[in-house]
Amino acid sequence: MSFKFFDKLSQDFSELLNDTKECNIVVEVDKEENKKSFTAHSVVLRYRSSYFDKELENATTNKNHIKTIIKPNISAQIFEIILKYIYSGIVDIENTDTKTIYELMVNANELELKELSIKLESYLIESKASWLRTYFSLIYYSIFDSNEFKGLKKFYDDIIAKHPNLIFESGDFTSLQETALISILKRDDLNVEEIKVWDYIIKWGIARNPTLPTNSEEWSNENFKALKITLQQCLPLIRYFHIPSKDIWEKVKPYEKILDKQLWDDMIQHHMFPNKPGKSLILPARIVSIPDLPARIISTPDSSLTSNFVSRIFSSLTLVTKTMSTLNSTFSTIINEDHVAELSSWIDRKSTIYSLSFVPYEFQLILRGSRDGFHPKTFWNMCHGHAGTIVIVKVAGTDEIIGGYNPLTWDNSICGEKETNESFIFSLKNDNIQNSILSRVTDSNRALFYPHDQNIYGPWFGASEFLMESCVSDFAQDKKCWCSCYGTCYEKPIKTDEKFSIVDYEVFKIIKKQIPNCR
Repeated sequence: MSFKFFDKLSQDFSELLNDTKECNIVVEVDKEENKKSFTAHSVVLRYRSSYFDKELENATTNKNHIKTIIKPNISAQIFEIILKYIYSGIVDIENTDTKTIYELMVNANELELKELSIKLESYLIESKASWLRTYFSLIYYSIFDSNEFKGLKKFYDDIIAKHPNLIFESGDFTSLQETALISILKRDDLNVEEIKVWDYIIKWGIARNPTLPTNSEEWSNENFKALKITLQQCLPLIRYFHIPSKDIWEKVKPYEKILDKQLWDDMIQHHMFPNKPGKSLILPARIVSIPDLPARIISTPDSSLTSNFVSRIFSSLTLVTKTMSTLNSTFSTIINEDHVAELSSWIDRKSTIYSLSFVPYEFQLILRGSRDGFHPKTFWNMCHGHAGTIVIVKVAGTDEIIGGYNPLTWDNSICGEKETNESFIFSLKNDNIQNSILSRVTDSNRALFYPHDQNIYGPWFGASEFLMESCVSDFAQDKKCWCSCYGTCYEKPIKTDEKFSIVDYEVFKIIKKQIPNCR
């Protein structure tokens, strides 16, 4: 049997850090007015960090037998945390901002403190996913050429493949370094239309040439040449031959001068004579995932009436079974099939609720906070361009399920009030709430509000009758979401007039099912 006293050991070593009697190392960190010196013991640094072991081998000793190591790229705040960890094995990040935690991870990795670096990497992925998405360009570039941070690389690879719009439409996209952008453009699984890829790299290239005239029709040959030079590594990675002819004419042609003449000629030829070979390299189409929809059954003249009828019935039953199976598994973490039937009947203004066997809509998940993050900007990035959507929120502490239906398109490029007669907000019954509440819009001119500050505000219905808000850019962290009882834009309140945080939220796109006709 062995007795272990790690707490006392950690405490003693923490006190040793503050004892300068036997210190023989000085570590100078930071720059200029922020420069600071820390004293330490060489024996502790050597055994705790292989980096310091190597540095101390080469460091010179002064007449007082003190060695000095200079690290100007580490802030005093960060190194103080690291030094405490080296001595005591304790890191307290409870009141530390996320950017500092990220920098701590990077510096811990540089100093070959693997245990600390890996622990912080896991913490960021598990607890600060929203922040990681918001600062994609900054972080992705810093880890791109590294052999470390495998967890973060996988995290970002998943985003690039599944939600590339989070990258391309982020506020700092144009600051993305060329090498990182090229690695993204090389991917075959980039889930975005090719014409949008073209639009994004043009935007990136123009941002790198701030002196270009705003109107491309006023560009000189030198202007086009400057853009071509900027994009010379990116242009060969566009899948030109998979862009529709309409988009080629409307969006690519204005920048024809940045393309090689042979490539342009081959593009035109390809759309006029698809089977005629050209001289330019044709890259394969990207793999763009399209949501599965029930297949249409088309009868043929040879089909017998009986077999055709049976086939249609079987297909209908299969569709219903498949739909119910989906609803019961990965469909939602908040609502169930009864809620779907009720919401669908409200969309169609039915006086009775649809039966579970005939719900005319499919609820296609766009965003889930626990999966994609709770930053308000994430909502505007991922829901941008989607029309006919339902926002579902689970309230922290009460397990209330509230939300709103927006028949219009979410648009992160505009702000102001939006008009519609079809929106509504609601509260859904569950184990704790006996009755659902439906509240339809009464002031159509103020049905929705698209805010200017998308780092604080998410979906906003009416005069705050349903509003998702966060001053710390995380809906799950501060009690700022609100369902006002005093608004005049919707029929009735859906919740008591108090602010709240959320456990989770989901946004669904409402898609009309293609139910086979059995006649």
